[in-house]
Amino acid sequence: MTKKSAVLRLSGIQRALLIYVVVPILVIVGVGIGFGLERINVQEQERLKEDLELLGRAIRVPVGEALAANDEEAVQRALDSVFEIGRIYGASVFDVNGNRIAVAGIAERDLSRSRVAQELVMTGEQQERVRQISGVRMFSHFIPVFDDLRQANGFIQINRQASDFDTAFARLSAWAWGIWMAMALLTFTIVIFGHYRGVGRYVNQLTESMHRVEAGERNYRASENGPSELAAIAHGLNRMLDSMQKNEAALEAHRLHEQEMQRKLQYQEKMAAIGGVASGVAHELGAPLTIIDGRARRLQKNNQDAESERQLTAIRGQVGRLTRIVQQLLNYCRPPAEQETLTSSVAIEKLLPEILDNISHEQPENGPRLSASVSPLSRGLQLIADEARLELALVNLVRNAAQVAEQHVEVRAQVACAQEEPMAEDKLNESKTNEDKKQPPCSQWLHIEVLDDGPGLPAGTSTESLVTPFYTTKGQGEGTGLGLAIVDNVVREHRGILIIENRIDGTQGCRVSMQLPLAVVNEE
Repeated sequence: MTKKSAVLRLSGIQRALLIYVVVPILVIVGVGIGFGLERINVQEQERLKEDLELLGRAIRVPVGEALAANDEEAVQRALDSVFEIGRIYGASVFDVNGNRIAVAGIAERDLSRSRVAQELVMTGEQQERVRQISGVRMFSHFIPVFDDLRQANGFIQINRQASDFDTAFARLSAWAWGIWMAMALLTFTIVIFGHYRGVGRYVNQLTESMHRVEAGERNYRASENGPSELAAIAHGLNRMLDSMQKNEAALEAHRLHEQEMQRKLQYQEKMAAIGGVASGVAHELGAPLTIIDGRARRLQKNNQDAESERQLTAIRGQVGRLTRIVQQLLNYCRPPAEQETLTSSVAIEKLLPEILDNISHEQPENGPRLSASVSPLSRGLQLIADEARLELALVNLVRNAAQVAEQHVEVRAQVACAQEEPMAEDKLNESKTNEDKKQPPCSQWLHIEVLDDGPGLPAGTSTESLVTPFYTTKGQGEGTGLGLAIVDNVVREHRGILIIENRIDGTQGCRVSMQLPLAVVNEE
């Protein structure tokens, strides 16, 4: 809707103002004008009659003297003087019998048989009549004329056109009702446009604001301008929307918290169930597996046959695999460590070589080469962590990498800012220089990367799928699918991030990154 159409289209408030305020006022004013015109009409007629009466009185004495002296010329001169005054259409003098003696203008010829003449002579009082004279509707004023003895010796008739009274009143009425119509139109215009400028446009803004909020624009706020009452309404609406938005945000946060608590509860229930099963399996299989391994080892010592030796070695290998599976189940189902209990300091510079040394004893002589590198910023770093759990996670990662690598497995440890890629070696010195300049330190994370030169991950494989329990990319009987799940649990316990992806540095292989937040900086 355009601004022009909004002005021309009457709103509910404008219609109410016109119906209940403007129209009653105009009706009252119209009734007052009608009553006033009626009073003016009566007063005007009385005034015109008084004018005729004054004229009649003015010539009654000279006419009476002329009649007494039988001087018709003097009577005629008196009549002519009245007629010359103006607005008089006729005047005449009659004797007591109604016979006309003198005339000026439009007048009746004979009143001898007129009842008004008889009443006038008998009563001696003035008379007024509306009569047809020469086809014209006239207002006649009759004035008796007396002699010296106060005896009526004739009367005077002064005529004026009756329409003069109506014409004056019609002209006055036309002006009065014309002014009323103009005032009515002006009032309507002022009310409509004045209401729109003073109130209507701000009401329209409020209405538009409500429609936009209803349509989903929850961040939209009404303009707080216009009259103080409407500005207060807009302010109240905005405060209500702010309160609703705040409550919705609180409800959303509460809902997300409940979802997180529900997820944790489900996870703990799942871990408890798996832990119960794993504990039962470990209890029931631990002793038989130990017995089987012991007797197979005894048979190996007593039997020198090559085929028997091979079979017994295979049996012991499968027993060892079963033992590792049971241990991995127990490790996976171990209750997670709370962040508040992570109080021990772990020296990363010493931990990585120990892990590589332990893994190297498991590797064949032609296995891949294992190496570790620690960036300058990571040397001497004391990480607050659960050392046993962190070592378990790193052992799983290095063991997995060694199983698929062709020639080399590398473990890197370096410090980087939060939500940033690990800093390359050529940027470490620059970072150290910035620290020397006492620039504000960023939130730092420890990035531990395990890189291999194996075949890499199959296309479409994601970190989420790889950390799912019992999911494995290895062949049948080669993996349990619990190693990376255990690593993911340990990283989550330390509020870190686990990323598993193919290498993007142009080298074949896989890159596994553990990103752990640092609470302690380098010690001197």
